Amino acid sequence: MSAKSAISKEIFAPLDERMLGAVQVKRRTKKKIPFLATGGQGEYLTYICLSVTNKKPTQASITKVKQFEGSTSFVRRSQWMLEQLRQVNGIDPNRDSAEFDLLFENAFDQWVASTASEKCTFFQILHHTCQRYLPDRKPEFINCQSKIMGGNSILHSAADSVTSAVQKASQALNERGERLGRAEEKTEDMKNSAQQFAETAHKLRLAGLSQGLTPRTDCGSEPQRMLPAFLSCSPFAQTCLLCHQLSVVRGSYCTLTSGAHVGSPGGDLARSG
Repeated sequence: MSAKSAISKEIFAPLDERMLGAVQVKRRTKKKIPFLATGGQGEYLTYICLSVTNKKPTQASITKVKQFEGSTSFVRRSQWMLEQLRQVNGIDPNRDSAEFDLLFENAFDQWVASTASEKCTFFQILHHTCQRYLPDRKPEFINCQSKIMGGNSILHSAADSVTSAVQKASQALNERGERLGRAEEKTEDMKNSAQQFAETAHKLRLAGLSQGLTPRTDCGSEPQRMLPAFLSCSPFAQTCLLCHQLSVVRGSYCTLTSGAHVGSPGGDLARSG
């Protein structure tokens, strides 16, 4: 387990906090001690950590954590609320530098990170956290490289990627909705056509029954032709055995010809005057 993972687990997790980032540092200048301290714990490593609470409303803080020589545990030292941070100084905006200063309401520290890249990553996270959790009074970032404030920031790149993915997903859903809408319209048209067809067939059947027409199922040996659409559903539609015209047959008479044909299914046909 890395030192930063151990700090997150030992220092912040028990307090229901989440560590966002950390940077290992050393002081650039010796801290003046007004008296000779005795019984010191020897050499130690120092980490500047940024964390937020899991409970709402979210509160962010900067904590100084130490690990003394010969010990595997970490100790929480100073802590400041993010609102107390007044200035972040990157020292040199023109080159990668591991040095930086943090100015609080009641404290000022000058640090040098273990590497310039580690400082850069911590500054990006710190800047993003200030923008998110400090709506009113934000600290001043001075002498910082442009990649820290934006542009090539890994945080901004990740945010742009997420936004692009959301936009593409939204566009795909809209196109799918349009296709479903067109399919629903076609289905409704087909439903209406089927209802109209059924109503027409019902009216034809009633009309045939009211005129005393008897359905005929035997039209002789001649093959039947396809009926017109408006007659295809009528049980009275027959093929005339003489002229092979399609019609609604009443008895043995064909209604499509000028002279009625008389006959019976399967028998001889004769023309009546």
